[in-house]
Amino acid sequence: MRVDRRRGGTILTWLTLLAVSGCGSAAPALSPSPRSAAAPAAGSPTPAGGPASVTAVPSTATATATGGSDDSLVVEPKQGMGTVYQAITGARHSLDLVIYELEDTTAVNDLIQAKDRGVSVRVILDQAYAKSQNESAYATLAAHGVDVHWSSPQVDITHQKTLIVDSDEALVMTGNMTSQYYASTRDFILADSDARDVATIEAVFDADFSNTAVQPSPGHDLVWSPGSAAALVGLIQGAKKELLVENEEMSDQEIVVALEAAAQRGVDVQVCMTDSSSWSSEFSDLTHDGVRVYTYSPDAALYIHAKAIVADPGTDSIRWFLGSENFSSTSLDLNRELGVELNDASTGNRLASVIDGDIAGAIPWSAS
Repeated sequence: MRVDRRRGGTILTWLTLLAVSGCGSAAPALSPSPRSAAAPAAGSPTPAGGPASVTAVPSTATATATGGSDDSLVVEPKQGMGTVYQAITGARHSLDLVIYELEDTTAVNDLIQAKDRGVSVRVILDQAYAKSQNESAYATLAAHGVDVHWSSPQVDITHQKTLIVDSDEALVMTGNMTSQYYASTRDFILADSDARDVATIEAVFDADFSNTAVQPSPGHDLVWSPGSAAALVGLIQGAKKELLVENEEMSDQEIVVALEAAAQRGVDVQVCMTDSSSWSSEFSDLTHDGVRVYTYSPDAALYIHAKAIVADPGTDSIRWFLGSENFSSTSLDLNRELGVELNDASTGNRLASVIDGDIAGAIPWSAS
């Protein structure tokens, strides 16, 4: 198994340029899905020990309504990491990056250059599981005066993947910044400009940067770990007709049982993953209860690393999730993870279209 590795203004401008011209390493955006004709849906534990706890509920944030104008989706590997690079090089005041794994010399050099032009740059890198992969980037950043910090001991593994730009927009990513995997890995990046979301992400970053215990606020759309299982199970339980799922891992029994129950009540549940013997028992249980599981070989050209759920695509009740959470008890209950759950039909249907395409390229899983 491979090591696991939304402000419209600036970021949405970059995303538009990428979609139109394929700037940098990005390729043109995917064509709209037939699902995109759907109308938007109608409104839709603190770790023990350590210093004093804070609650990440921003009091001055002015929330913007959830909607397609604030959300924009980048699909990897097709569109690449150009959005991330341009977010770094275009920052005016501050950059706060928390990433599980950083092995990307372009990103490291861009962060150093941002610091050298006067941008406040702070970086959190995981030390609990990916320290060896991060040591080179840590040493290089520190040697050039970037304020880099090993992950907080208040959580198990820091598996979150978020870049906050100028304190008013955030890129929420399912993938790591590990360049050797960019060309072959299915991942997503969402540009989040909801003011309350961004302020909350910033508050949690501040706490983790100072090794302070924190109880994250959900903001408008955020799904945090530790403690994200309930939100993901709730999303699955709310599906009426269809569920499309991608993930890298499948061991958490709450998730497995929720998927099985959805299939048993008549929901068309389709799961797309890279195959691994680690999940054979879970795949067997899922297929026995009517879930359609599709897999890619571990040596296939596409590796499914994304963590995404789309409930009822193409309908007025669409809801969807993407983030850093794997379907494992460690990820959901112990790690620092971050995802978003939204009801924006345009972005959600595009996400569904990508997963549909991945399913079409995979093979049905069978115990034999």
